[in-house]
Amino acid sequence: MIYLDNNATTQVAPEVFAAMEPYLKDFYGNPSSAHALGRRMRSAVEGAREQVAELLGASDASEIVFTSCGSESDNWAIGGFLEQNPNKRHLITTRVEHEAVRGLCDHLAEIGCEVTWLEVDQNGELDLDDLRRALRRDTGLVSVMMANNETGVLFPIEEIGRLVRENSDAVFHVDGVQAVGKIPISLRESAVDLLAVSGHKFHAPKGVGALYIRRGVNLPPFIIGGGQERGRRSGTEAVPNIVGLGRACQLAHQFTEHQQIRTLRDRLEDEILAQFPNARLNGVADRARRLPNTSNISFEGLDGGDILAMLDDKAICVSTGSACNAESQEVSAVLRAMRVPYQVARGSIRFSLSRYNTRAEIDQTLAMLTKVIEQVTISAQGSVMKTS
Repeated sequence: MIYLDNNATTQVAPEVFAAMEPYLKDFYGNPSSAHALGRRMRSAVEGAREQVAELLGASDASEIVFTSCGSESDNWAIGGFLEQNPNKRHLITTRVEHEAVRGLCDHLAEIGCEVTWLEVDQNGELDLDDLRRALRRDTGLVSVMMANNETGVLFPIEEIGRLVRENSDAVFHVDGVQAVGKIPISLRESAVDLLAVSGHKFHAPKGVGALYIRRGVNLPPFIIGGGQERGRRSGTEAVPNIVGLGRACQLAHQFTEHQQIRTLRDRLEDEILAQFPNARLNGVADRARRLPNTSNISFEGLDGGDILAMLDDKAICVSTGSACNAESQEVSAVLRAMRVPYQVARGSIRFSLSRYNTRAEIDQTLAMLTKVIEQVTISAQGSVMKTS
């Protein structure tokens, strides 16, 4: 199998599994227990917290709270702020956010919040003048993703944070789910107040994430109960998963081969765009403004679902967009926001690489893709002839 769907989820790193295994077998105590086994579990949790803080460049490990996933972190950040500040009902976000943010903001608009939606251009990039004009003194929260999950387009978070600080008293929330572990992040000197993390996007297990909460930013508890996570999120900690997240953060902090991933992605992208006349890149062409592992390419006039299915038959895993809406037959909301024409957008395929991909896999994918596109094209032409 060739796995090129790493923005959907990643393989658990062997080192992460090895770190988790003792806490699935031998060390099974409750971190809240006062005995030696419980204290060992507590120590493991706090060690992982330090590892997450180090990867994010946080000022202190106490700014890290463990959650179950990135969606929970996003929902807690936005919903918790509104609960804490019921009179600050003006929110700003973008049209290309992940469903965890976009869907929540849709809901909040329905129940009385005022949401300003920032548009993107055809490259998937923001016009920061739009943000400047949208900011008001009564703006409560600004939520902008660090990297788009479908196109890999990076948003200028530092500049956005500066604009938020200079033009409002708003809290700045960032969905960092696709960026953490793939690009350097340093929150210590940034204007980011809240940042969501999801472990399974960078070789930790599913079911664990984190929310960075800058010291001085107060959120009400997301889950009320036994007072775990310093009273911010109750519930017995999933120690094996938390240990796995910590080890994955440590591996990401030490990883120095991002250029290798970028080189493989660039080869895949360049060859596709050169070989197929109907291939179109979705997202900014300047690769420095995209994640190093992501390429979203449309095959104009073809159906992305058909391409995906044929690649799947050949044991090559890709995506037509966000895994969270993969069952939908609609064109991606991200590509619609970028005003990609329907006949182009419906043929989109997202390739997303990881540290485990090889040159041989990329070459094999290119060879198979040539056959697949030929087959899908013949099938599409046959369908047109039958209906004409």
